[in-house]
Amino acid sequence: MSTPDLKQSIAAQKASLEAMFDVLNKAFASIEKLASLNLQVFKSTIVRSQEIADRTLSTKDPRELFELQAGQAQPAVEKAQSYLRDVYEIESGALADLTETLDEQFKRYQHDWQAFLENLAKNAPAGSEAALSAWKSAIETASATFETARKATKQAAQIAEGSNVTAALEAPTEVR
Repeated sequence: MSTPDLKQSIAAQKASLEAMFDVLNKAFASIEKLASLNLQVFKSTIVRSQEIADRTLSTKDPRELFELQAGQAQPAVEKAQSYLRDVYEIESGALADLTETLDEQFKRYQHDWQAFLENLAKNAPAGSEAALSAWKSAIETASATFETARKATKQAAQIAEGSNVTAALEAPTEVR
């Protein structure tokens, strides 16, 4: 292996490690956001539960108690929808970051493989053209397959997002 090939290999490994740590850092940031959201919701739930318990214990009329209970349904539904909306935003942001990073990695790998094949073709012994052609064809096929799968997955996610999640999060919150 020549020195330029070794430098290219080291640079590729370094870029892969950087991309991996970038994905891990973004995932950790999303986990932190979810944990913070959950702690915030838990804390507000405890405060609200204490308020409801105090009001319940101070009621003297059963009708007041039923009115208090009935008044809790609508805010509970609205808070649940707000929570789900926040979780969805965190998750979709994390997915977008991951998709972007994977797309960048895929493009870099394509470039690296192309450079590797070109270097291999330059230094290949006579008579190895058929083997090189087969390698190149296999890599192009794999790249095309991956690209098709990536586009189909992205399109399916967009369709699912548009029809299901958005509709559920924007559904009327009126409780009867």
